Amino acid sequence: MKYLAAILFFLLTSVSSFSQFYPIYSQYMMNGMVLNPGYTGSRGTFALSSSYRKQWVGIEGAPEITTFSAHAPLKNDKVALGLLVFNESIGVKNTIGVFANYAYHIHAGTGRLSFGLKGGVHIINADFSSIRTVEEDPVFTSGLSSYTLPNFGVGFYYYTDKAFFGASVPRLLSYRERSSRNSYEIYHDIKQYNFLITTGVMIQFSKEFMFKPSFLIKYSQVSPLQVDLNGNFIIKDFLWLGGSWRIDDNTLVVIIEVQVNNQFKIGYSYDYNTGYLNTFNNGTHEIVVRYEFGYKVNANNPRYF
Repeated sequence: MKYLAAILFFLLTSVSSFSQFYPIYSQYMMNGMVLNPGYTGSRGTFALSSSYRKQWVGIEGAPEITTFSAHAPLKNDKVALGLLVFNESIGVKNTIGVFANYAYHIHAGTGRLSFGLKGGVHIINADFSSIRTVEEDPVFTSGLSSYTLPNFGVGFYYYTDKAFFGASVPRLLSYRERSSRNSYEIYHDIKQYNFLITTGVMIQFSKEFMFKPSFLIKYSQVSPLQVDLNGNFIIKDFLWLGGSWRIDDNTLVVIIEVQVNNQFKIGYSYDYNTGYLNTFNNGTHEIVVRYEFGYKVNANNPRYF
């Protein structure tokens, strides 16, 4: 099993496939900036979010990612700024991402439309010498390699107090290995884009009971289509109970979130793979917390999106 895992994650973490891989977040609704720079400033106040995701527990070298974000509108509420930082480990590779976000908001109908840009770097470290091989191979004895690669992203986000819709391309640039080891080139190819589309609505049955269905679509010309169907029941504006079905990899997600007060919210999700991969792991855990300063609610700053 360890050899299988080593082979799997060596393939997953090769730089040639790095541009095609985008992290999975089960609770993407708690921190929309991880998917779309257009989300920046949409909460209408200074918002801090942090998450930790441990994927495929029981498999050595499985993906693990910690994320932090901060964003807020400026005094001129048409402009918003944000910061997104993450630390991701997969197998022998560790990636630190640091990105600055800019969004411009305009009134559109009963809601607001935001156009977002982001720019930053991926700092990638790989230690192939930590992989044990049957025979000596120079690829796995080269020790630690490190490189810094820039990237950019774009997106737009429309939201009211009843619904939202967003679309983004979080990475515009791709990377590939040159013929010489530890040397990489940056290139642009629309076929490598990950197109992310999110939308959802709020259905209110009473003041104390609501339902929020939503979905996420991830499309790329070089990888399988990913669709997440999501639904959350909101009870007394305090307890959020719901789940998701990730169609492409047959994964069922259970989500529990608690709105402790107007400023603080915490959520937990558990991913259970119903397919072949379930034989080798004990599921995926994700924890998200969000804190907002000077919280307020109005039609153009919906609390639920």
